[in-house]
Amino acid sequence: MIHALYLFLLFILSCSPSYDYSHIKVVEVIDGDTVKLSTGQLLRYIGLDTPEIRIKKEGRFYYSPQPYAYEAKEYNRSLVEGKFVSVEFDVDKKDKYGRLLGYCFIDGVFVNAKLLEEGYAVLYTYPPNVKYVDLFVSHQKQARKHKRGMWGAYEVIEHTEAARHLNQIRTVKGRVISTYKSKNCVFLNFGRNWRTDFTVVIFNNSLDFFSQKGIDPVRYYKGKLIEVTGRIREYNGPEIIVNSPQEIVAVE
Repeated sequence: MIHALYLFLLFILSCSPSYDYSHIKVVEVIDGDTVKLSTGQLLRYIGLDTPEIRIKKEGRFYYSPQPYAYEAKEYNRSLVEGKFVSVEFDVDKKDKYGRLLGYCFIDGVFVNAKLLEEGYAVLYTYPPNVKYVDLFVSHQKQARKHKRGMWGAYEVIEHTEAARHLNQIRTVKGRVISTYKSKNCVFLNFGRNWRTDFTVVIFNNSLDFFSQKGIDPVRYYKGKLIEVTGRIREYNGPEIIVNSPQEIVAVE
């Protein structure tokens, strides 16, 4: 019985499709950071985030284009749609939604990095897929310095305004008045009421990346005036989840 089961598993594995991701066609661009491949699989670019065209509420998606969503999608389309690309993987090859996670290259252009360089995306690292994080940080610094794309289109907002920009990618500025380490994460609090005021959240699986830079978030950011860039979410007030110290800039 065991032998028969073993042979059956070998048969299933032999029938599983094997794709050449070094030369594969992009048949559709979903948005600024996601494309559909000729295999039918969705590919989500690693290391960045772009504004959403649809948002998810109560398990359903609704059409609600966020600022700069169409610009990011069209730029991505101009680079890859209908063309053959090369996809490189990192440690985790799929996300919790079943999408492939990869780095996309075409004709010598590193698509992930190009979107950051031109300001159509912002840095969004998620360990352990951090192979090119230093390169991505460099490109974002240049985009920010020269006010390319989103960096030139939208001003930095104060933390007190964050609740007005839910589901949007924005840069939020404020002073960290307190910090707290819970069982699962570190909170950087910008107000006295953690249920309603803006908060930055750093989960435990990202703390090693802060340690590598000699940063203890609980002590280092307390009292500092900082700017943080990312997607503003609603959970006990507006918050941005941060996965690396490169996503936080101390402005004093």
